[in-house]
Amino acid sequence: MIYLFGRKEESMEVSWVVSVIVSVISLWALHLLNSLCLSPKRLERLLRAQGLQGDPYTLSQRNSLQTNTQHNHPKPPPFALSNDVAPRLSSHLYQTISKYGKNSFIWEGTTAKVIISDPKQVHEVFNNIYDFQLSGNAKFLKNGLINYEGEQWAKHRKIINPAFQLEKLKNMLPEFALSCHDMFSVWKGMLSSDGTCEIDVWPFLQNLSCDIISRTAFGSSYAEGMKIFQLLKMQGYLFMTEKYKNIPILRILPTSTSKKMTAIERDICDSIGGIIKKREKAMEDGESSDEDLLTILLESNRKETQVTMILYEVLRLYPPAIFFGRTLQKDMKLGNLSLPAGISITMPIILIHHDVDIWGDDAKEFKPERFSEGIAKVTKGQVSFFPFGWGPRICIGQNFALLEAKIVLSMLLQNFSFELSPSYAHAPTIMLTLQPKHGAHIVLRKL
Repeated sequence: MIYLFGRKEESMEVSWVVSVIVSVISLWALHLLNSLCLSPKRLERLLRAQGLQGDPYTLSQRNSLQTNTQHNHPKPPPFALSNDVAPRLSSHLYQTISKYGKNSFIWEGTTAKVIISDPKQVHEVFNNIYDFQLSGNAKFLKNGLINYEGEQWAKHRKIINPAFQLEKLKNMLPEFALSCHDMFSVWKGMLSSDGTCEIDVWPFLQNLSCDIISRTAFGSSYAEGMKIFQLLKMQGYLFMTEKYKNIPILRILPTSTSKKMTAIERDICDSIGGIIKKREKAMEDGESSDEDLLTILLESNRKETQVTMILYEVLRLYPPAIFFGRTLQKDMKLGNLSLPAGISITMPIILIHHDVDIWGDDAKEFKPERFSEGIAKVTKGQVSFFPFGWGPRICIGQNFALLEAKIVLSMLLQNFSFELSPSYAHAPTIMLTLQPKHGAHIVLRKL
């Protein structure tokens, strides 16, 4: 009798466990059905009801934005030598707008992304930083100003802002000049007897930016700064080549790439932590910082309106990023659209920068003089030129980047003349930022 009672209890326990497992599997299946099918289709109906058009959602939907880049094609053929690069760099966005018009949406996995290209709506998104929060690739950068939100962002922006004011940056001009001088010395050593040479300037310019930031940001910890940049470049490459980062189920699984990225992130944090500790120790010991006095570098004040115009036009035609993404934190009205919380929007920078309706029939031509009277004049007060973003969250390093570019270009013109090499292959590509896939080959001539 005791034996039969024991067997009955054991059978009940097994039945209970089985029923729990069945319930969990059923709930998981319902959740999967909702997230992979029902929820996207509901969202699609909502968007279409407001006049937005796009491809219908399917389970086999590819990552729309990532197909804009050429990482699945190791050796894509070069572009024609033209500034009309948007159809290839931003192919899915371009094709969608061409097919459905500017009031359209695309799919990134199970996420619908509404395309925002109207300058008034772009203005509203950039100004409303609390309801439109960052989405997409910026989140991979982990902790940092770029992906902080709300009060955390406001606190850190306030702390960092003074270091990037123009007057502060001018104190770094000697370091800028020293880095340029070192690069030009290498180039001069490469010149032939007739004072010319062909050179791929792209790797030199990449290293120059790392060199300048390492000198200005890390000072005596220059070597450690360069190490951090090497780690960041490796991290960016791994992120852009990770196959499963946008597949909802697979992206949570540990892969060899994700493990490498975790290890690199740890190395970066350790390196920065070490630099901070050494700097704090030096300050406690009363050591002075190596802040040099402002040095007058350039005698080309008249030429600076020209240099600025050239840089603006280059940034218009070839912005560092080709789109910005945001995610709504609550149900909102955006212009005449009613958008639900959780939906994503994408602002196609390169398409807006090349839009003939905004810039005129010569939108794809290189014409620096269009900026002769400043940004506000040429854009007619609209948010239609934003290579560094716009509004309260505009890139904090904008002044640093423009000052660096002005000094490099001005010093380059004082030392060399140059022209495009016949071997140059025009193939802009995205590797976190817009870059020349096959380098930037030019022919240098010493002045």
